[in-house]
Amino acid sequence: MILVTLGTQDKEFKRLLDAIQHQIDNKKINEEVVVQAGCTKYESKDMKIFDLIPSDEFNKLIEKCDILISHGGVGSIITGLKNNKKVVVAARLKKYDEHTNDHQLQIVEQLEQDGYIIGLHDFDKLDQYILAAKNMKRKLYKSNTANIINYISDYIDNN
Repeated sequence: MILVTLGTQDKEFKRLLDAIQHQIDNKKINEEVVVQAGCTKYESKDMKIFDLIPSDEFNKLIEKCDILISHGGVGSIITGLKNNKKVVVAARLKKYDEHTNDHQLQIVEQLEQDGYIIGLHDFDKLDQYILAAKNMKRKLYKSNTANIINYISDYIDNN
């Protein structure tokens, strides 16, 4: 199963769903596709699309999915990585009015460079990115939260 999450942005991200639908129509995606679309309104006879999924149900879908396709939101990406999922990430872009700026490109580029994700750079070749994700040997995600907490605690204690 492929889980798609578009986050909770107040702007639509139809471009990604169009790419997925195109691959389904061309028989390149044959798995079940479940979408948490947020504010994106989209009709598909092939995908199960929900505006928002309650967190307990979302967690079950994360556990069940083979591939997570996500927008470039850090929360969505980290959720996939913490659950050891193979993650394909598409940045929302300002030029398509999908976001207010292009900061998601930087997130995608860095996490891809670090070997955690597959960045989706050509929507017409989505099937190839999914195949690459299925075959990828990515690093296990290692949270840096403890280091940040220690740094802040040290700073507070010494100031």
